[in-house]
Amino acid sequence: MRDKLGYLKETPSQTAGPYVHIGLAPGAAGFEIFDRELGWEIAGPQARGERIRVEGRVSDGTGAPVKDVLIELWQANAEGVYAHPESGGEVEPGFRGWGRVISDFETGEWAFETVKPGAVPGRNGAIQAPHINLWIVARGINLGLNTRLYFADEQAANATDPVLNLIEQEHRRATLVATRQKKGLYRFDIRLQGEDETVFLDI
Repeated sequence: MRDKLGYLKETPSQTAGPYVHIGLAPGAAGFEIFDRELGWEIAGPQARGERIRVEGRVSDGTGAPVKDVLIELWQANAEGVYAHPESGGEVEPGFRGWGRVISDFETGEWAFETVKPGAVPGRNGAIQAPHINLWIVARGINLGLNTRLYFADEQAANATDPVLNLIEQEHRRATLVATRQKKGLYRFDIRLQGEDETVFLDI
């Protein structure tokens, strides 16, 4: 719609809405639309490296679970190579390095299985610690939130990671670090507001 001077008016912002699961992850929402749903297989059987499972929950400012969250993730393989032509290498067959999960409608818990990524090169030759990039959308969020998941058992690499070191308060860095529960299992909770709010990245 144009105003009197012919300029386009800004469209009002809109959240992801209550039906984001049906459109982006219909199988998880109980709608069997596709034979093979996009985003479920992050690292196929031929992907090399340590198999891991990451579990977590997204909570709001009061600590209540957000039960309609969709999380997209992308990562490098165990050698630190992304499944993208500009990554500077090749990945093994079946490694997509991208996935999409939703939270459980009752508990708000979410989980995904993949391989633990390797360290990747960053700007100016700096090496980034192993991490997984996350993008979060849900009802009530106008713009998707970007953050990262690092691993608590990569202390040496985390200490020199250029992105983590941009965060001045050390206790805030901890909001980006998944804790190891046991071999192959990590926990990563995301807090949208309030005490211990997760650090979100402006990218």
